Amino acid sequence: MIELPTDLPAELVPFSWLLGVWEGTGVIEYTAGGTRFQGEFSHRVSFSHDGGPFLNYSATASFLGADGTDEPVRLLAETGFWRLSRPRTDADPGPALLPPVSPGRVRTVDDVESLRTEDGFPIEVSVVHSDGTLELYLGRIAGPRIDIATDAVVRSAGAKAYTAATRMYGLVDSHLLWAWDITALGEQLKSHASARLAKV
Repeated sequence: MIELPTDLPAELVPFSWLLGVWEGTGVIEYTAGGTRFQGEFSHRVSFSHDGGPFLNYSATASFLGADGTDEPVRLLAETGFWRLSRPRTDADPGPALLPPVSPGRVRTVDDVESLRTEDGFPIEVSVVHSDGTLELYLGRIAGPRIDIATDAVVRSAGAKAYTAATRMYGLVDSHLLWAWDITALGEQLKSHASARLAKV
């Protein structure tokens, strides 16, 4: 059973079911350039908030090998922010360290509800990977389901070829299920990993 907090800022209410730490395992299945990548990985994901109008996100994953007998190899460390997509106003801080230029006000449930579309709330997700890759995802949250796709991918000169991705998250039987499709290493967009996580 998932317990939902009752003291969230209004802009985080659509994300309330995500809050917490989730752990579990997943599978990798991806072929690129004649190499087949497959096996199981352990995964830990954290969604938290500090009172701002966004979720703090972090995740790590370690490869367990094709049969789980190999020494785990760290695959991923990523961090980022999840928020409802809305126009920024003079009451919002930024860019950089610039303060707001007009008095702010607490966003209400009605303000958030005005953002709802036929297929849910528009969201934006920014993710930074430890390998020098940055992603900006746009998409939607509709109840306990999230669908996002990259709007931009930025890579450092040393990062491997990676140009686009989609991710899907869903709450099923009190578990967080997700699937991640990527365009990488010269391949077209296709499935590469999925996982089932339990709240800890």
